[in-house]
Amino acid sequence: MKHMRFVFILIAVFGLLAGSAWAAGTVKIGLLAPLTGFAAADGLSVHNSVKLALERVNKEGGVLGKKVELVVYDDRANGKEAVALARKLIQQDRIVALVAGSYSTPTRAVAPIFQDEEIPLVSAYAVHPDITRAGNYCFRNGFLGMVEGKSAGYVSEKLLKAKRVALLTSDNDFGRTLAEGFKTYVKTRARGMKIISAQTYPFKEKDFKPYLSKIKELNPDLIFASGYYFQTGPIVKQAREMGMKTRILGEEGADSPKFIEIAGKAAEGFVIVTNLNRDDPRPEVQAFLKEYEKRYGIQPDMVGASAYDAFMIICDAIKRAGSLKGPDIRKAIAETKDFNGLTGVLKGFTDIGEVVKEVQVQIVRNGRFHHFGVVKDLGLITP
Repeated sequence: MKHMRFVFILIAVFGLLAGSAWAAGTVKIGLLAPLTGFAAADGLSVHNSVKLALERVNKEGGVLGKKVELVVYDDRANGKEAVALARKLIQQDRIVALVAGSYSTPTRAVAPIFQDEEIPLVSAYAVHPDITRAGNYCFRNGFLGMVEGKSAGYVSEKLLKAKRVALLTSDNDFGRTLAEGFKTYVKTRARGMKIISAQTYPFKEKDFKPYLSKIKELNPDLIFASGYYFQTGPIVKQAREMGMKTRILGEEGADSPKFIEIAGKAAEGFVIVTNLNRDDPRPEVQAFLKEYEKRYGIQPDMVGASAYDAFMIICDAIKRAGSLKGPDIRKAIAETKDFNGLTGVLKGFTDIGEVVKEVQVQIVRNGRFHHFGVVKDLGLITP
């Protein structure tokens, strides 16, 4: 009987191991991205970029002597879809960490789940504050919306010399959070710059001319258009079709080759605050940019580079932790310092998991994004 009991115990132990990241000789890291739906272009960029990161890690020997396996699901930028997939990643796939490569709504929805399960999550680029508020297992490699919004205010005043600004904002979490950051900068930092108009438009809006007509009457120095590439592209194009020469500033949502494709020639001179500097001279950045375009036939963007960094942050933390246990990986991520990412040198994470790094400013010249400036002020870039 004792012998049989010992056999049953062994069977149970090996059964548990069979479902773990170690059993198949791989370490599983999850990725949620919008591979279909309105955000499919961003999802494709995320997936393509993380595949390059995966290749690099495995070529260099993987982590803890094991190859890394990427488990990818399409959340369609939908909160309900993301919740179901998060549970699958945790319960069925047994991942050790997640690259949250999607928008704020799905990432906000899954953050509490990963927190409860003590599995680290690194949000690539979603901006909403609730993501890291879910708890200490949730980190953000991209900028908090308030940071990016305040940095846009700084760029408007200091680099673009604007005095009178009109806000044109997507009516969703993303747009509202960025606009709030901009307003905060104007209230607390600006010297002579003021907001003369603030309009919001529905998420699925296509015709922006009624909004632009109101702005045109006011003749501002600058329009801060916070929205995604499929919103800001038409905004810029329609503004130029109306004969408007007002400077237009966007943010990371417009950091996509799709923006340039949609806006066409009107894209020239468009400025964004983002976290990818295409003219960064560091060899690893230039190697990524060249390899991505060679491999996929399209220019890389902030979304993909941010997801690449999120994946690499996780792998680096696993190596330093020497463990696949959630608490150990979490601790190592929290202790990350001076990480050399594609999207800049990550100085570290705050106590609530927010990244601290410089905000990049890009301008469209000859159909490509290029360096225009950088925001280094710690009072602005520190959440």
